[in-house]
Amino acid sequence: MKYDAVVVGAGFAGMYMLHRLRKLGFSVRVLEAGGGVGGTWYWNRYPGARCDVQSLDYSYSFDEDLQQEWEWSEKYATQPEILRYANHVADRFDLRRDIQFDTRVESARFVQSTNTWQIENDGGDVLSCQFYIMASGCLSVPKAIGIPNHEAFKGSAYHTANWPPEGVDFTGQRVAVIGTGSSAIQTMPIVAKQAAELTVFQRTPAFSLPAFNRALSTEEVADRKAVYTEHREKARYSLFGIPDTDMAHGAFDVSDEERDAAYERAWQTGTLNDILTSFNDLLVNQQANDTAAEFVRNKIRSIVKNPDTAEILCPKHFPFGTKRACLDTGYYEMFNAPHVRLVDLRQTPLVSVTAAGIKTSSTEYDFDSIIFATGFDAMTGAIVSVDIRGAGGLPLKDKWSAGPRTYLGLCIAGFPNLFTVTGPGSPSVLTNMMTSIEQHVDWIAECMTFMRDEGHAVIEASEQAETAWVEHVNEVADATLFPVANSWYMGANVPGKPRVFMPYIGGFGAYHEKCDEVAGNTYDGFQFSGAVAKAEQPASAG
Repeated sequence: MKYDAVVVGAGFAGMYMLHRLRKLGFSVRVLEAGGGVGGTWYWNRYPGARCDVQSLDYSYSFDEDLQQEWEWSEKYATQPEILRYANHVADRFDLRRDIQFDTRVESARFVQSTNTWQIENDGGDVLSCQFYIMASGCLSVPKAIGIPNHEAFKGSAYHTANWPPEGVDFTGQRVAVIGTGSSAIQTMPIVAKQAAELTVFQRTPAFSLPAFNRALSTEEVADRKAVYTEHREKARYSLFGIPDTDMAHGAFDVSDEERDAAYERAWQTGTLNDILTSFNDLLVNQQANDTAAEFVRNKIRSIVKNPDTAEILCPKHFPFGTKRACLDTGYYEMFNAPHVRLVDLRQTPLVSVTAAGIKTSSTEYDFDSIIFATGFDAMTGAIVSVDIRGAGGLPLKDKWSAGPRTYLGLCIAGFPNLFTVTGPGSPSVLTNMMTSIEQHVDWIAECMTFMRDEGHAVIEASEQAETAWVEHVNEVADATLFPVANSWYMGANVPGKPRVFMPYIGGFGAYHEKCDEVAGNTYDGFQFSGAVAKAEQPASAG
């Protein structure tokens, strides 16, 4: 089976990649591990799962009719609604006929003699292609639970990243949740309404902001649709892939009262980045950041009635925004309920899971169910989970042994004709992922079209360009407070993973302009080799 391109993943990146390339006349096969489209929204079905980017921004912009016809119901869409949207897109553009579901890629090898990639899946099939595109997602591979004896528990155990599709009823149960990241913070208030007892095991508290979620009015949806073209263009040249707010001042350029008022206005918007973008120095100046962090901590103290519990829930070990903040509905209020308790694992470390429950250094707890919300092997996990070998048989795992190295987050030196969508070294998880996905897919599609038109068989990032870009990514990151935090941005949540700041924090707009500049300079930093006849047309995608 030979194709122009094989794409791994049928989430929003893989679906748009398929649609874009198919319209350009390339033959494409998408390999998807799940039983349907949607990527992270197919797998993450835990209670309360929602996007933390507003619905009217978290959608495709490539097709105006699609933009206008789809109706979002809430400010922040639930997982079921986002999955319905993904399925609507798949139906509308007849994508499923080129997607192979329930299929995992085991290995991918570049064959220099033929300038092709050989892709082997878990069914033993081998696909041959000119271009190999990893659209496998940044938060799609759960990290190992890593808790001693976690399989010993005799009750019911669940992981937020692999939730039963039929759901779970916790009515009357004693439930434990291990972890306090975004998935847990969305899950727990719903579980608390059912459970007889809910015990939260927290090692590191997260900054969480109120979503103030609500139904969208007909008027506000119509207003956005009327200006979608202008709105999307602003997003493409913004800091985080969403139109920017004014950041003309630093935190100490205004009075204490004005600063607190700005934070209060941002808090009330119920959005992820409004506090962070209230002033232009919160990510580069620790003292400025402290003002935002203390504002949020004081909000926690005002919500949680027990002062000791409130203090345990206040993050104090990393600057605000250097770990992705969470959006919640009733998370801190939940701790005021008499049947909810908080265990501080910094004071009493978790020793092991037992047959009956959980043992800490001070206490043994019995539970009916345990929910593991222990996070993901972010950004690189899905890529290196495949045995990818480039020119000369070099394993990608070896190349990335000291941390991921890419050029623009799009290509990897030594791995010809391999593209990564929103890979490490691109703004990726620091942005509205839909904005980043569309920019990457468009760039890759235009690059492939250029190669076809010019008769090039192979494209590869040069070592020099890759090294220069990695140094730039690190330099920009080091000018911020991000490396201070032991975050999944740094790979710090996965034991043994190199501590490297993986996304690009220089701003989505600046990055977008850099990618356009590279393409405009005949793909500066890339090397072309091999040749195919310019008149040769790709196989039919139909």
